[in-house]
Amino acid sequence: METKTKKIAKRLKQYRLDAGMSQQEVADNAGIDRKTVNRIENLHFLPNIDTLLRLAKAFSINPADIFQGL
Repeated sequence: METKTKKIAKRLKQYRLDAGMSQQEVADNAGIDRKTVNRIENLHFLPNIDTLLRLAKAFSINPADIFQGL
């Protein structure tokens, strides 16, 4: 069974892929470091609320979408 953290990481990566964005583009749009995006996607870093809000804005999604169905 997947943990919620893993589901969130996979979901964020899928948003990035669906948007056709590189990790650098996401980082630039979210105002965070590219390494942070990589660490989130590879489960080495759990983003805080501020980072999640920045990522949601970068993907032009409602922040609640990240957690929907968890």
